[in-house]
Amino acid sequence: MKEKILVVLGPTAVGKTALGIALAQKYGGEIISGDSQQVYRKLDIGTAKASAAEQAAVPHHLIDVRDVSDGYSAFDFVEEAKAAINDIASRGKLPIVVGGTGLYLQSLLEGYHLGGRVNQDDVLNYRRELEKLSDQELFHLLKVEGIELPELNRRRATRALELDKFSQGVRNHEKSYDFLVIGLSDDRQALYERINERVDQMLEQGLLDEARWLYETAPQSQASRGIGYKELFPYFAGEISLEAAVAQIKQNTRRFAKRQLTWFKNRMAVDFYMVSEAGYKEKIDQAVADFLGENPSL
Repeated sequence: MKEKILVVLGPTAVGKTALGIALAQKYGGEIISGDSQQVYRKLDIGTAKASAAEQAAVPHHLIDVRDVSDGYSAFDFVEEAKAAINDIASRGKLPIVVGGTGLYLQSLLEGYHLGGRVNQDDVLNYRRELEKLSDQELFHLLKVEGIELPELNRRRATRALELDKFSQGVRNHEKSYDFLVIGLSDDRQALYERINERVDQMLEQGLLDEARWLYETAPQSQASRGIGYKELFPYFAGEISLEAAVAQIKQNTRRFAKRQLTWFKNRMAVDFYMVSEAGYKEKIDQAVADFLGENPSL
Protein backbone atom coordinates (compact mmCIF):
# COMPACT_ATOMS: atom_id res chain seq x y z
CA MET A 1 0.00 0.00 0.00
CA LYS A 2 1.32 3.43 -0.94
CA GLU A 3 2.04 5.96 1.78
CA LYS A 4 -0.57 8.69 2.13
CA ILE A 5 0.78 12.21 1.73
CA LEU A 6 -0.96 15.55 2.13
CA VAL A 7 0.10 18.43 -0.11
CA VAL A 8 -0.89 22.02 0.64
CA LEU A 9 -0.13 24.43 -2.18
CA GLY A 10 -1.16 27.81 -3.47
CA PRO A 11 0.12 31.31 -4.15
CA THR A 12 2.26 33.25 -1.72
CA ALA A 13 0.54 34.84 1.30
CA VAL A 14 -2.62 32.74 0.98
CA GLY A 15 -2.21 30.91 4.31
CA LYS A 16 -0.43 27.64 3.44
CA THR A 17 1.85 27.65 6.50
CA ALA A 18 -0.99 28.07 8.99
CA LEU A 19 -3.08 25.34 7.36
CA GLY A 20 -0.14 22.95 7.17
CA ILE A 21 0.60 23.39 10.86
CA ALA A 22 -3.06 22.97 11.82
CA LEU A 23 -3.30 19.74 9.82
CA ALA A 24 -0.04 18.45 11.26
CA GLN A 25 -1.22 19.07 14.80
CA LYS A 26 -4.60 17.49 14.18
CA TYR A 27 -3.44 14.41 12.29
CA GLY A 28 -0.01 13.78 13.79
CA GLY A 29 2.02 15.09 10.88
CA GLU A 30 5.35 16.67 10.07
CA ILE A 31 5.89 19.31 7.41
CA ILE A 32 8.16 19.19 4.38
CA SER A 33 8.77 22.59 2.81
CA GLY A 34 8.10 22.73 -0.92
CA ASP A 35 9.61 26.18 -1.33
CA SER A 36 12.73 26.83 -3.39
CA GLN A 37 13.97 29.69 -1.18
CA GLN A 38 13.30 28.37 2.32
CA VAL A 39 16.13 25.88 1.94
CA TYR A 40 18.64 28.72 2.51
CA ARG A 41 20.05 29.43 5.94
CA LYS A 42 19.79 33.01 7.26
CA LEU A 43 17.08 33.94 4.73
CA ASP A 44 14.14 33.85 7.10
CA ILE A 45 12.11 37.02 6.65
CA GLY A 46 12.07 37.40 2.88
CA THR A 47 11.25 33.72 2.35
CA ALA A 48 8.37 33.79 4.88
CA LYS A 49 9.65 30.77 6.79
CA ALA A 50 7.59 29.37 9.61
CA SER A 51 8.56 31.15 12.81
CA ALA A 52 10.75 29.53 15.47
CA ALA A 53 7.63 28.92 17.55
CA GLU A 54 5.81 27.31 14.63
CA GLN A 55 8.79 25.09 13.85
CA ALA A 56 8.97 24.11 17.52
CA ALA A 57 5.27 23.21 17.53
CA VAL A 58 5.56 20.95 14.45
CA PRO A 59 8.75 19.42 13.01
CA HIS A 60 9.73 20.96 9.66
CA HIS A 61 11.98 19.46 6.99
CA LEU A 62 13.92 20.97 4.02
CA ILE A 63 14.26 24.31 5.76
CA ASP A 64 17.77 25.69 6.34
CA VAL A 65 19.50 22.87 4.44
CA ARG A 66 21.70 25.00 2.15
CA ASP A 67 24.08 27.94 2.45
CA VAL A 68 23.20 30.95 0.32
CA SER A 69 26.16 30.27 -1.95
CA ASP A 70 24.78 26.82 -2.85
CA GLY A 71 22.50 25.93 -5.73
CA TYR A 72 19.26 23.99 -5.39
CA SER A 73 17.22 22.25 -8.07
CA ALA A 74 14.05 20.25 -8.61
CA PHE A 75 16.27 17.17 -8.67
CA ASP A 76 17.61 18.01 -5.21
CA PHE A 77 14.12 18.68 -3.91
CA VAL A 78 12.61 15.43 -5.15
CA GLU A 79 15.46 13.32 -3.77
CA GLU A 80 15.44 15.05 -0.39
CA ALA A 81 11.65 15.24 -0.13
CA LYS A 82 11.39 11.49 -0.78
CA ALA A 83 13.96 10.81 1.94
CA ALA A 84 12.03 13.03 4.36
CA ILE A 85 8.72 11.35 3.46
CA ASN A 86 10.16 7.91 4.12
CA ASP A 87 11.67 9.05 7.42
CA ILE A 88 8.43 10.65 8.62
CA ALA A 89 6.28 7.70 7.57
CA SER A 90 8.67 5.19 9.18
CA ARG A 91 7.95 6.86 12.52
CA GLY A 92 4.20 6.59 12.08
CA LYS A 93 3.72 10.27 11.28
CA LEU A 94 1.86 11.85 8.37
CA PRO A 95 4.06 13.65 5.79
CA ILE A 96 2.61 17.00 4.77
CA VAL A 97 4.27 18.87 1.90
CA VAL A 98 3.60 22.62 2.05
CA GLY A 99 4.78 25.06 -0.57
CA GLY A 100 4.33 27.11 -3.68
CA THR A 101 7.16 26.18 -6.04
CA GLY A 102 5.20 24.63 -8.90
CA LEU A 103 8.06 22.86 -10.67
CA TYR A 104 9.20 21.18 -7.46
CA LEU A 105 5.75 20.04 -6.41
CA GLN A 106 4.78 18.85 -9.87
CA SER A 107 8.00 16.86 -10.14
CA LEU A 108 7.31 15.12 -6.84
CA LEU A 109 3.63 14.47 -7.45
CA GLU A 110 3.94 13.23 -11.01
CA GLY A 111 6.79 10.86 -10.29
CA TYR A 112 9.47 12.47 -12.43
CA HIS A 113 12.22 14.98 -12.13
CA LEU A 114 15.00 16.46 -14.17
CA GLY A 115 18.36 14.92 -13.49
CA GLY A 116 21.49 16.58 -12.19
CA ARG A 117 21.82 20.19 -11.19
CA VAL A 118 19.77 21.59 -14.03
CA ASN A 119 19.46 25.36 -14.11
CA GLN A 120 15.78 25.92 -13.38
CA ASP A 121 15.73 29.24 -15.24
CA ASP A 122 16.75 27.32 -18.38
CA VAL A 123 13.88 24.88 -17.83
CA LEU A 124 11.34 27.67 -17.38
CA ASN A 125 12.61 29.59 -20.40
CA TYR A 126 12.36 26.46 -22.53
CA ARG A 127 8.86 25.82 -21.23
CA ARG A 128 7.80 29.35 -22.19
CA GLU A 129 9.11 28.74 -25.71
CA LEU A 130 7.05 25.56 -25.96
CA GLU A 131 3.95 27.35 -24.70
CA LYS A 132 4.14 29.74 -27.66
CA LEU A 133 3.82 26.85 -30.12
CA SER A 134 0.50 25.74 -31.59
CA ASP A 135 -0.60 22.15 -31.00
CA GLN A 136 0.49 21.24 -34.50
CA GLU A 137 3.92 22.81 -34.03
CA LEU A 138 4.38 21.21 -30.62
CA PHE A 139 3.45 17.72 -31.79
CA HIS A 140 5.65 18.12 -34.88
CA LEU A 141 8.57 18.91 -32.58
CA LEU A 142 7.99 15.57 -30.86
CA LYS A 143 8.42 13.82 -34.20
CA VAL A 144 11.54 15.82 -34.99
CA GLU A 145 13.06 14.75 -31.66
CA GLY A 146 11.99 11.14 -32.20
CA ILE A 147 9.69 11.06 -29.17
CA GLU A 148 6.62 8.82 -29.24
CA LEU A 149 3.80 9.12 -26.72
CA PRO A 150 0.93 6.66 -26.14
CA GLU A 151 -1.43 9.56 -25.43
CA LEU A 152 -0.92 12.88 -27.15
CA ASN A 153 -1.80 16.16 -25.47
CA ARG A 154 0.01 19.41 -24.73
CA ARG A 155 0.82 18.60 -21.15
CA ARG A 156 2.41 15.25 -21.94
CA ALA A 157 4.19 16.64 -24.98
CA THR A 158 5.70 19.53 -23.03
CA ARG A 159 6.85 17.26 -20.24
CA ALA A 160 8.39 14.77 -22.68
CA LEU A 161 10.31 17.52 -24.48
CA GLU A 162 11.60 18.96 -21.21
CA LEU A 163 12.77 15.55 -20.08
CA ASP A 164 14.41 14.89 -23.41
CA LYS A 165 16.28 18.19 -23.29
CA PHE A 166 17.31 18.32 -19.65
CA SER A 167 16.94 14.96 -17.94
CA GLN A 168 20.21 13.27 -18.93
CA GLY A 169 18.43 9.96 -19.29
CA VAL A 170 16.01 10.34 -16.38
CA ARG A 171 12.46 9.29 -17.21
CA ASN A 172 9.16 9.06 -15.39
CA HIS A 173 9.16 6.86 -12.32
CA GLU A 174 6.19 5.02 -10.87
CA LYS A 175 4.47 7.11 -8.25
CA SER A 176 5.40 5.83 -4.81
CA TYR A 177 2.81 7.74 -2.80
CA ASP A 178 -0.91 8.41 -2.60
CA PHE A 179 -1.38 12.19 -2.57
CA LEU A 180 -4.24 14.41 -1.50
CA VAL A 181 -3.57 17.83 -2.99
CA ILE A 182 -5.21 20.79 -1.25
CA GLY A 183 -5.04 24.09 -3.09
CA LEU A 184 -5.65 27.42 -1.39
CA SER A 185 -6.74 30.44 -3.35
CA ASP A 186 -8.74 33.61 -2.91
CA ASP A 187 -10.23 36.59 -4.64
CA ARG A 188 -7.43 38.34 -6.52
CA GLN A 189 -7.88 41.70 -4.85
CA ALA A 190 -7.95 40.16 -1.37
CA LEU A 191 -4.83 38.17 -2.13
CA TYR A 192 -3.01 41.22 -3.47
CA GLU A 193 -3.89 43.18 -0.33
CA ARG A 194 -2.45 40.41 1.84
CA ILE A 195 0.71 40.41 -0.26
CA ASN A 196 1.16 44.16 0.19
CA GLU A 197 0.59 43.84 3.93
CA ARG A 198 3.06 40.97 4.18
CA VAL A 199 5.78 42.98 2.45
CA ASP A 200 5.21 45.84 4.90
CA GLN A 201 5.44 43.38 7.80
CA MET A 202 8.67 41.91 6.42
CA LEU A 203 10.22 45.36 6.35
CA GLU A 204 9.18 45.93 9.96
CA GLN A 205 10.73 42.57 10.91
CA GLY A 206 14.11 43.44 9.39
CA LEU A 207 14.01 42.51 5.71
CA LEU A 208 16.40 45.34 4.83
CA ASP A 209 19.16 43.96 7.07
CA GLU A 210 18.64 40.44 5.76
CA ALA A 211 18.73 41.56 2.14
CA ARG A 212 21.81 43.73 2.72
CA TRP A 213 23.63 40.75 4.24
CA LEU A 214 22.81 38.70 1.13
CA TYR A 215 23.90 41.59 -1.12
CA GLU A 216 27.25 41.74 0.63
CA THR A 217 27.71 37.98 1.00
CA ALA A 218 26.49 36.30 -2.20
CA PRO A 219 25.11 38.85 -4.68
CA GLN A 220 25.47 36.50 -7.69
CA SER A 221 24.03 33.41 -6.06
CA GLN A 222 20.83 31.56 -6.95
CA ALA A 223 19.43 32.64 -3.59
CA SER A 224 19.92 36.31 -4.47
CA ARG A 225 17.44 36.02 -7.36
CA GLY A 226 14.54 35.55 -4.96
CA ILE A 227 11.76 38.12 -4.85
CA GLY A 228 12.19 40.38 -1.86
CA TYR A 229 15.96 40.44 -2.19
CA LYS A 230 16.86 41.22 -5.79
CA GLU A 231 14.64 44.31 -5.85
CA LEU A 232 16.58 45.82 -2.95
CA PHE A 233 20.00 45.39 -4.52
CA PRO A 234 19.66 48.51 -6.74
CA TYR A 235 18.69 50.45 -3.61
CA PHE A 236 21.84 49.29 -1.82
CA ALA A 237 23.83 50.32 -4.89
CA GLY A 238 22.34 53.82 -4.70
CA GLU A 239 20.51 53.46 -8.02
CA ILE A 240 16.89 53.75 -6.83
CA SER A 241 14.98 54.92 -3.76
CA LEU A 242 13.78 52.59 -1.02
CA GLU A 243 10.20 53.52 -1.90
CA ALA A 244 10.74 52.39 -5.50
CA ALA A 245 12.38 49.15 -4.38
CA VAL A 246 9.53 48.30 -2.03
CA ALA A 247 6.96 49.05 -4.73
CA GLN A 248 8.85 46.69 -7.05
CA ILE A 249 8.83 43.93 -4.41
CA LYS A 250 5.07 44.23 -4.06
CA GLN A 251 4.49 44.27 -7.80
CA ASN A 252 6.78 41.30 -8.46
CA THR A 253 5.20 39.32 -5.62
CA ARG A 254 1.72 39.94 -6.99
CA ARG A 255 2.84 38.85 -10.45
CA PHE A 256 4.50 35.77 -8.94
CA ALA A 257 1.27 34.82 -7.15
CA LYS A 258 -0.59 35.06 -10.43
CA ARG A 259 1.98 32.81 -12.14
CA GLN A 260 1.76 30.32 -9.29
CA LEU A 261 -2.00 30.00 -9.66
CA THR A 262 -1.73 29.67 -13.43
CA TRP A 263 0.83 26.87 -13.02
CA PHE A 264 -1.23 24.93 -10.48
CA LYS A 265 -4.47 25.26 -12.42
CA ASN A 266 -3.02 24.45 -15.84
CA ARG A 267 -0.44 21.82 -14.98
CA MET A 268 -1.67 19.97 -11.91
CA ALA A 269 -4.85 18.30 -10.72
CA VAL A 270 -5.76 20.42 -7.70
CA ASP A 271 -8.97 20.94 -5.73
CA PHE A 272 -8.95 24.61 -4.72
CA TYR A 273 -10.57 26.13 -1.66
CA MET A 274 -11.26 29.85 -1.43
CA VAL A 275 -9.99 31.04 1.93
CA SER A 276 -12.44 33.95 2.10
CA GLU A 277 -15.44 31.62 1.86
CA ALA A 278 -17.17 30.56 5.06
CA GLY A 279 -16.63 26.93 5.99
CA TYR A 280 -13.60 26.29 3.78
CA LYS A 281 -11.63 24.83 6.70
CA GLU A 282 -14.41 22.38 7.48
CA LYS A 283 -14.47 21.28 3.83
CA ILE A 284 -10.73 20.69 3.87
CA ASP A 285 -10.97 18.80 7.15
CA GLN A 286 -13.65 16.54 5.72
CA ALA A 287 -11.59 15.88 2.59
CA VAL A 288 -8.54 15.00 4.68
CA ALA A 289 -10.56 12.78 7.02
CA ASP A 290 -12.06 10.93 4.06
CA PHE A 291 -8.61 10.52 2.52
CA LEU A 292 -7.10 9.20 5.73
CA GLY A 293 -10.18 7.25 6.77
CA GLU A 294 -10.52 9.15 10.03
CA ASN A 295 -13.24 10.99 11.88
CA PRO A 296 -13.10 14.70 10.99
CA SER A 297 -14.32 15.86 14.41
CA LEU A 298 -10.86 15.75 16.00
